[in-house]
Amino acid sequence: MKNSEIIDRIRSKKAFISDMDGVIYHGNKLLPGVPEFVEWLKRENKKFLFLTNSSERTPRELQEKMSRLGIDLEEHVFYTSALATAYFLAAQKPGGTAYIIGEAGLINAMYNAGYTMNNYNPDYVVVGDTRSYSFEKIEQAVNLVLKGAKLIGTNPDLTGPVENGIIPATKALISPIELATGRQAYFVGKPNPLMMRIALKRIGCSNEETIILGDRMDTDIIAGIESEIDTLLVMTGISTLKTVDKFPYRPSFILEGVSDLIK
Repeated sequence: MKNSEIIDRIRSKKAFISDMDGVIYHGNKLLPGVPEFVEWLKRENKKFLFLTNSSERTPRELQEKMSRLGIDLEEHVFYTSALATAYFLAAQKPGGTAYIIGEAGLINAMYNAGYTMNNYNPDYVVVGDTRSYSFEKIEQAVNLVLKGAKLIGTNPDLTGPVENGIIPATKALISPIELATGRQAYFVGKPNPLMMRIALKRIGCSNEETIILGDRMDTDIIAGIESEIDTLLVMTGISTLKTVDKFPYRPSFILEGVSDLIK
């Protein structure tokens, strides 16, 4: 299929679910073509949702970050693994308690879902992306899990892209707790189909009408495949053409970046 035909097929979709880190920006640097891509989404009246596995920021903080980068969007177009985790736990055990290792995005989501913080005998130990990671927190989490708390991870990402390389993400941070306790965490974020079902409900579109844009074969692309949503892999983040061949599945489409969609 010619590149122009690929772009036409992608542009014909009614709804776009896009990852953020590695697709829209790296750290505080906007990626090429993003302003034009967002304007095209608005101009063409496309349904769209920015779906991120990062659990650090609230939707409001993501809205403000995009505004600082020069793109004005409404708060409701952002959905995070923190929100999905809070939604999942509120359905599993309404009004429960949790010991949280994470940032404001996760803490606020848990509070808003009716959860209270508990570092003595919580129902769950919940780990998300964080830069305030310490041996003391790991030690406490290990002992709470051994005493019966269930171990939950907001996402299964090992790393995340930043301006100057990569940083450890939730799966890397939760691994010491898994190893020390012998318990496996349950991860809510992509590629868990739960997060994709929530996303489709929020935009009000079917999987056939939708495409997911991502930079990772192991989360974004497999999430789309397992949810029967067409997938577009971009080369502006983690995965490369070389790494694509290491996986037993392939994306529907591959482009250099979202800039290709608005040329």
